Amino acid sequence: MTTASRTSGPAAEAARLAAEVADRAVRLGWSVGTAESLTSGSVAAALGAAPSASTWFRGSVVAYASEVKFDLLEVPEGPVVSSGAALTMAKAAAARLSADLVVAVTGAGGPDPQDGQPPGTVWFGVVWPHGKSVEERFFDGPPERVVAEATAHALQIACRALRPRRHERPAPT
Repeated sequence: MTTASRTSGPAAEAARLAAEVADRAVRLGWSVGTAESLTSGSVAAALGAAPSASTWFRGSVVAYASEVKFDLLEVPEGPVVSSGAALTMAKAAAARLSADLVVAVTGAGGPDPQDGQPPGTVWFGVVWPHGKSVEERFFDGPPERVVAEATAHALQIACRALRPRRHERPAPT
């Protein structure tokens, strides 16, 4: 492995974004968690390896099987590659983890469609003290590329949600 391959690519991008999440979470005094299906814990792995993770990272619920989403994350039975499933996953994980910010990821990684959605379809659900949102993205490529891109995008979403609002002050240091 060359030095360049260790410092670039999806893993390096995830590490860079996770460090940014860490910095922002510490500044705001927020706790962060994830609920993951498609990404199988890769978002949590990046966050757990970020600086000072023990002070702001609450953990993750990895619910790959649909039944686990139904039972543990209170997703209603039915399609799990959907906006409703993503948002419900985020809300339930926020409650279970006592986290201020949770990003949830569910999707069809491929190579086959799931729930009538083509491979590469990914839904992100986010809850934080100021609200909630859901977003659909499509990532082209084989399953490992879809997972890598979905992981990076989930971390980007966390960075956006951790932007200080005008009325907020950073946590005391």
